[in-house]
Amino acid sequence: MPLSVGDTAPAFTAKDTNGNTVSLSDFAGKAVVLYFYPKDDTPGCTKEACSFRDNYSQYQGKDIVVLGVSIDDEASHQQFTEKFNLPFPLLADVNGAITKAYDVDGGGYAKRVTYVIGSNGTISNVYTTVKTDTHATDILADLGV
Repeated sequence: MPLSVGDTAPAFTAKDTNGNTVSLSDFAGKAVVLYFYPKDDTPGCTKEACSFRDNYSQYQGKDIVVLGVSIDDEASHQQFTEKFNLPFPLLADVNGAITKAYDVDGGGYAKRVTYVIGSNGTISNVYTTVKTDTHATDILADLGV
């Protein structure tokens, strides 16, 4: 069962698309859209990533960070990012620690679940049902942005 609205978001540290170390604490004071997806460069995951790409400027303008998470490695994330020109980091959760901490382990892949973490570190929105092609705009609408 995924985490709930009001829960404190579990801390994490992982490598991103470019090999940089990223921690949730790096974004203290900002809202974070942490979206989990099963696999790089698959049809649904590509639609979801491109939805965030196409609406990324609206997130930046509101000081909202977008982070994608899957158990794919950095090399896979780099290829996926380059192929689709993704402007936000993808986190390589190769050992599944973040996936497990956020209770979205699908048994060898991350389930498609998105958490919006408020600037205070608590979860403000949970999406367990996602329309991949409109997900980014659906979140913006829910946040009143």
